[in-house]
Amino acid sequence: MQSKRSHIPRKTREPGEAPRVALLIETSNGYARSMLHGVEDYIRSHQPWHIFLAERGRGDAPPKWLHGWDGDGIIARIENKSIAQVLAQARQAVVDLSSYRFLPQLPAIMTDGKAIAEMAATHFLNRGFEHFAYCGVPRFPWSRQRGDFFVKTLAEKHLNCHLYQSAQRSGDDSESETDDIASWLVHLPKPLAVFACYDARGRQILDACHRAHLAVPEEVAVLGVDDDELLCELSPQPLSSIDPNPRRSGWMAAETLDQMMAGKKNLPLIQIVSPTGISIRQSTDVFAIEDANLVKALRFIREHACRGISVDEVARVAGLARRTMEARMKKMLGRSPHEEIMRIQVQRAQRFLLHTNLPVAVIAARVGYENSEYFSVAFKRVTGVPPGTYRRARGELR
Repeated sequence: MQSKRSHIPRKTREPGEAPRVALLIETSNGYARSMLHGVEDYIRSHQPWHIFLAERGRGDAPPKWLHGWDGDGIIARIENKSIAQVLAQARQAVVDLSSYRFLPQLPAIMTDGKAIAEMAATHFLNRGFEHFAYCGVPRFPWSRQRGDFFVKTLAEKHLNCHLYQSAQRSGDDSESETDDIASWLVHLPKPLAVFACYDARGRQILDACHRAHLAVPEEVAVLGVDDDELLCELSPQPLSSIDPNPRRSGWMAAETLDQMMAGKKNLPLIQIVSPTGISIRQSTDVFAIEDANLVKALRFIREHACRGISVDEVARVAGLARRTMEARMKKMLGRSPHEEIMRIQVQRAQRFLLHTNLPVAVIAARVGYENSEYFSVAFKRVTGVPPGTYRRARGELR
């Protein structure tokens, strides 16, 4: 059946007039919004575009206005067949930002699933883990791909990986699904390194650990993908995450579309974007430890460091003599119990400095220091700069 839109004449763009470009990219998650920022970066560095952008969720149906739209180009996340059917009839240049490849004839910008999986494996291996698991969302092809690459990377090192097999028909983030993940985690060997297909799944795994009374990261370390700061920081424990560089994907999509609208031919059909690195947060900030007493000590430090605990108190909880605990921790982590307490306090202070307007004296008290000057000395010892300098410098970069 021929699309009605083929009977609608396109408006001719006058010389020098800004191209009319539609962005069919969801605004409902941090990953896609970063793509939009990448498009914005490109536009600001080149000629202006007249942008059509509506609020969208992942997998939404195509907007009604698209059927009769007379613009010049489209950048889309083609995540379902309904939008693919509409864009298959498009007379405009179209660039795809989805891994589904519903329209394989279109130029596409895709993340490097192999590099992401290898980065995750290396991150865990460098921390001494020997037990691994992958928790994905099977309905997403990129999730299945990441899991396959993660398993293959570990197999090359003669290591096994446990895979979560969902029995749920409800949503991926349902309460019953979280309970199933908790039951799965309980029966796996510890300490365990879990790679989540993306941050939303990683956050759900952390919820499952909480329900199962599993210590994070001492018993279960969790790594996500997308580095969605809001999701990562709102997790039960701040979530470590791989940055797949969606901003670069947005830039490349805009660059490719610009070339297509200018009439350039023989452009690459698929372009791959490499991840930039890992934002290490609490969920993987650990070395694999099988010493049960030391795990107790580290868990107690993480949960209570900011109330001003002493090394003797930690030793009592761990069931160890102070000198024995100090020797074991120094050997395993390269840090003394006192240094570990101070490190956790400074980590919490860093988040307060970056995400609140609280005075330094108030932050000092919240992380367990009665004297703000002593806090400033300790903070500088760990980070190299005083709290005020850290806040100003990071604030300028954000």
